[in-house]
Amino acid sequence: MIQKAPIEEDLVGFDEFCTLVADGQKADLIDGVIYMASPDTTRSNALTGLIYYLFEGFTAARDIGGFSFVTRFACKFTDTRAPEPDVGYVQPERLHLVKEGYVDGGPDIAVEIVSRDSRSRDYGEKRELYEAAGVLEYWIVDPLQRRVEFLRLVSGKYVLIPLEENRIFRSEAIPGLWINIEWLLAKPTPKAYHCLQEILRTPS
Repeated sequence: MIQKAPIEEDLVGFDEFCTLVADGQKADLIDGVIYMASPDTTRSNALTGLIYYLFEGFTAARDIGGFSFVTRFACKFTDTRAPEPDVGYVQPERLHLVKEGYVDGGPDIAVEIVSRDSRSRDYGEKRELYEAAGVLEYWIVDPLQRRVEFLRLVSGKYVLIPLEENRIFRSEAIPGLWINIEWLLAKPTPKAYHCLQEILRTPS
């Protein structure tokens, strides 16, 4: 859950954002305003872990490379815009943008796990930020509403991608990776290892 933090009345820049937010604390800098996140729920933590494991495990197994990361790793779009996706991925050819503690630009995939307090931001402001920054894919996982959206950048605008058989999404940002939304909506969240093995059994 993300709440507006009254840290400064004036707009905050990226360097100040990094100074004000404690190490290990998830926050977003949106148009010069810091939004702090309360601790993850068990469900959101499990979903974050599952998606990160699939990114990291698949790219390693298929020798794709790139950089996968989880919350508390900022993406600096401008001096006043630096969101922290719940999960992100940067393609190998853009690794020069990965700095110590942040990405100097947008990732190629940004994933947000929606909470009650973050819903309007995840579907609204952050979608606009990721689109403007050229993030190739934006995944919105909303366990409370049992809803998952996969948006892909087409001619500079996000397009909602229909699912195969109403359950399978195939990523273009990580070629060969697919995900079954039933994994993301299941309670409890399935074992990440088993999901990865099912993906890897699919010919590349």
